[in-house]
Amino acid sequence: MNLIRCSNKTAALLCVVALLATAGTASAFSVSAEGVPSETAVDEEVSVTYTIDDPFTDAPNEWTLAGSTELQNVSWTVTVLRAGDQVNQETYGDQSFEQGLDIDNNGDQVRIELVGTTQAVSNYTYEPPESYQVASLSRISGNNEDEFRNDTAHHYTEESQAARQAIDDAQAAIDEAGGNAEAEDLVSSAVSSYENGNFQNAQDLAGQAESQAQQAQQSAQTQRTLLMVGGGLVVLLLLVGGGYYAYTQMGGDDYSKL
Repeated sequence: MNLIRCSNKTAALLCVVALLATAGTASAFSVSAEGVPSETAVDEEVSVTYTIDDPFTDAPNEWTLAGSTELQNVSWTVTVLRAGDQVNQETYGDQSFEQGLDIDNNGDQVRIELVGTTQAVSNYTYEPPESYQVASLSRISGNNEDEFRNDTAHHYTEESQAARQAIDDAQAAIDEAGGNAEAEDLVSSAVSSYENGNFQNAQDLAGQAESQAQQAQQSAQTQRTLLMVGGGLVVLLLLVGGGYYAYTQMGGDDYSKL
């Protein structure tokens, strides 16, 4: 009898553990992305895929999926799937779209494929770098709108990227030199030129700043070397002088003995 009771208790305990484990791994509304860039050149094509898993878990049974982007020449493809099989697919050609989703459609996954080209830069800023909205995705239910994804990326032209790189290199040289007021002023002027769209002037000023910082660093290194050499000479002279003094003292003692 005791063995039977023990077995029943063990079985009950295992059931509780299994239920807790199942509850701990329960699915939930989530979104993942592939292909989101950190930066792109103007007119470069961008292709991003977002995947919403369990769209009705911890969410209303009916809600509206809204998407927007600042990409140009846009194409959205929204596919609703159930266990990997396509239930519904819609395509949109504007920078924004809305699509109603309903749990009765039996969808357990929504895939959003976005393709477009990078927009032109309207306002150049060195810090923070100029950016655009790759995509924003929201869940709308009644009067409530919940943005669950928002991706941005830095965009640039060949000229602006070259100017930015020159400024970055100049600032790195200044930091390595331990700072230099004249070079810092040149970098500030380069940044101003950059933000005004005068990229060639920004490059020229940044190049001057980098040269100034490198010269200052070389000068500081030369001074340190001279100080070390001078210090070594002083030590050497002290040693020689000390040795000579000791020698003369020893010589004086020998003479007095004679």
